[in-house]
Amino acid sequence: MPSLEAQPLNGAAGDYDRLIDLVGNSSVVLLGEASHGTHEFYRERALITRRLIEEKGFSAVAVEADWPDAYRVNRYVRGAPDDADAEEALRGFRRFPTWMWRNAEVLDFVGWLRAHNEATPGGGAGFYGLDLYSLYSSVAEVIRYLARVDPPAAERARERYACFEQFGHEGAYGRAATLGVTESCRRAVVAQLTELQRRSDAYLRRDGHAAEDEQFYAEQNARLVARAEEYYRSMFADHGTSWNLRDRHMADTLARLRDHLARHGDPVRVVVWEHNSHVGDARATEMGRRGELNVGQLARERWPGTAALVGFTTYEGTVTAASTWDAPAERKRVRPALEGSYEALFHAAGEPRMLVDLSRGRAAETLRRPMLERAIGVIYRPETERVSHYFEASLAEQFDAVIHVDETRAVEPLERTPGWEVGEPPETYPSAL
Repeated sequence: MPSLEAQPLNGAAGDYDRLIDLVGNSSVVLLGEASHGTHEFYRERALITRRLIEEKGFSAVAVEADWPDAYRVNRYVRGAPDDADAEEALRGFRRFPTWMWRNAEVLDFVGWLRAHNEATPGGGAGFYGLDLYSLYSSVAEVIRYLARVDPPAAERARERYACFEQFGHEGAYGRAATLGVTESCRRAVVAQLTELQRRSDAYLRRDGHAAEDEQFYAEQNARLVARAEEYYRSMFADHGTSWNLRDRHMADTLARLRDHLARHGDPVRVVVWEHNSHVGDARATEMGRRGELNVGQLARERWPGTAALVGFTTYEGTVTAASTWDAPAERKRVRPALEGSYEALFHAAGEPRMLVDLSRGRAAETLRRPMLERAIGVIYRPETERVSHYFEASLAEQFDAVIHVDETRAVEPLERTPGWEVGEPPETYPSAL
């Protein structure tokens, strides 16, 4: 096999020196993952992020999580007394898949971030969510904010958002609105966002600059409701439209977060934690050929030359995942990667853990050729491995660097189900799949 000029990672303090140099002056560093349930992906992202915060002055971690749930963690790491400890701060993550953020590695990182911020007077870093699934939670947060600062406005918000009350969950609303069973709530949620934006200066003049974060939080929740309403309708019409809407929302939230944090003139550098499918440039994958875009692509377009994209891969091991949506977490065995995949190529290199710089040199040329790449989300179906979890990509155009861990293990949920405890025994997989 061709030389990859890869750097072995052996757990030394200087393992990521090369990656830190590669990041350079980038203002946004996007750290991916090839699954939503792999211990090593969370651990290595946390190690890299700690160095970026301590050595490069990064001031925010933005993750693939709902805005209100992550903001509860942000309040905790910023020293607010709302929650007694990191585990309690993570209790906002109640939606499937809870293990994505309620796991041992995130718990350790959140505890570290709180301690770091306490030891960094006037500085430190926050923790924010980029996703848009939390329609009902965000509705409640907008009303809660307005009830405190403007009770009559809170009543108007309740009247507008009452449009959603008959459905109980977001999917039911999206289906009914798409089929024409009910009138869309679009006009009401846009009116609410517009009013909140129009009155924001008055709220800030009355409450002072100390309220800027809470005003931004509330306005972002109102914006999320408007975008989520559109997203849940689009889910039942066109997958490509809903995917693009979601990733545009996450990229827009990232941009607004950077602007908000830079409002007093300080430079802002943000670490993003999301799946490879969101972090890697979509134009280098099958997604781009289908007309889909993602956060990595938009980051490169919005901040050319200052966005660093880092992917993660694995060859085999175990993973925390479900068999169907909303099913319990299981500890599943990950099949050895298919021949003809990047993962199999990295496995043949013989290094247990390695960093591959794709920005220059022989590796960049070697890994520009399209090959298969694996993606495991919150659902893993090994019985349909090729169809369900592989796509074609040009790795050197998708990422600036890749970290490969040859054998990985399942991330540990804070709440372990019987299926996770037992785990999945090794199997002899049919060769035709």
